[in-house]
Amino acid sequence: MGTYTHLTAEERGLIMAEHQRGSSGAAIARLLGRSRATISRELRRNSTGASYVARLAAQAYRERRRRCVRPRKLVQGSWLFSFVRDRLIYRWWSPQQIAATLVRMYPDDPSRHVSHETIYAAIYAQPKGALRQEMIQALRQAKSKRGRPRRTAARAGALRIPEEIQIKHRPEEVEARLLPGHWEGDFMKGAFNRSAVGTLVERKSRFVVLCKMKDCSAEAALESFTRQMQRLPAFLRQSLTYDRGSEMARHEELAERLKLTIYFADPYAPWQRGSNENTNGLLRQFMPKGTDLSILSQAQLNDIARLLNGRPRETLDWHTPEEVMSKEISNFHNRVALEC
Repeated sequence: MGTYTHLTAEERGLIMAEHQRGSSGAAIARLLGRSRATISRELRRNSTGASYVARLAAQAYRERRRRCVRPRKLVQGSWLFSFVRDRLIYRWWSPQQIAATLVRMYPDDPSRHVSHETIYAAIYAQPKGALRQEMIQALRQAKSKRGRPRRTAARAGALRIPEEIQIKHRPEEVEARLLPGHWEGDFMKGAFNRSAVGTLVERKSRFVVLCKMKDCSAEAALESFTRQMQRLPAFLRQSLTYDRGSEMARHEELAERLKLTIYFADPYAPWQRGSNENTNGLLRQFMPKGTDLSILSQAQLNDIARLLNGRPRETLDWHTPEEVMSKEISNFHNRVALEC
């Protein structure tokens, strides 16, 4: 089947001449090499009374086309454009997160809704310039092809873990994310593995805590994880699931200091700490591989964590980790108040 093309001015002129001569629609269609339905529709839509005037028919066609064009929602200078631009460039949200948040914020106002497809289209429709470049750069980069699984336990100095703290003994309530206070942890290594940032993700809320490390040693991990996790309320320090990296050689001291249980994932099983692995991928947007992570201060890491915790997440029904964590803290205090 060929591609349909709209009638040209010349074709409309020929239709007018043949119609005035009394030619049938079928005869006009054969003459133009068009379908009978096309000619019949043109005469029905654009005739004035019994007459067909090519000039008037063309005007009517252009007017219908004008009415069919949907007005652009993301017009530069509008409130909606500013909302989308600010969250793309300054908060590094994805178009999906922006679209879902607008629906949550304004459920009864479709004029403030925009699909993620429209956002993508608007970004690439921008004229060349700094704004277009900024918006494109803010988009998440596509994930690289999956290679071999990350073998965290195969690296030099991997720990031998006692039976009782292996992940198979972790309670079902932790696996099912039923209660807050259960964390996953990891080291993000910098250039040449000479610097690192500790990453902690709460399993239920996906709340992120980042820890500055003075180096990649077990002592650094002990001190930094202790410092950052002691800032949390005690009820949010229930367990920590980690891989078998040598930085956790002093895990017994860490567990004692924080009064929590530490479980260790199986070798070659990064999916057992899926929340943490996913978060590390998101963090690479701010800390690309090959970066010297030692130059980042704890304040800068807190700012990065705040950006991640302020992003709506599909797995949280488009709430943010910060919102979910705040609700858990509020619920805990309400329960305590009722028990008093």
